[in-house]
Amino acid sequence: MTNQITHQITMDAVESSQIHSIGYDLTTGTLAVRFKNKAGEPTSLYHYSCVTPGNFDAIKNAESVGSHFYKHIRPFPDRFPFTCIEKMPTAGQVSE
Repeated sequence: MTNQITHQITMDAVESSQIHSIGYDLTTGTLAVRFKNKAGEPTSLYHYSCVTPGNFDAIKNAESVGSHFYKHIRPFPDRFPFTCIEKMPTAGQVSE
């Protein structure tokens, strides 16, 4: 696992087909999720609010990080409001 600092949150690479890395800020209850494209390269970074340490432990230790995220975090924007911190183009997009 490689670590990197992203907007004050340490990110840890995870084994997932859709998620590149995750991190957690205990002070603010913020889950950071960096997605990946089909080539496995990192793309957009999102911050999810109101995430408890238990929520983070569950996703971090899940058999499938992506499945857990898509079942327990992403479908509930009222419970876990999110913000796009950094938008990156997906593979195949051309900048003008």
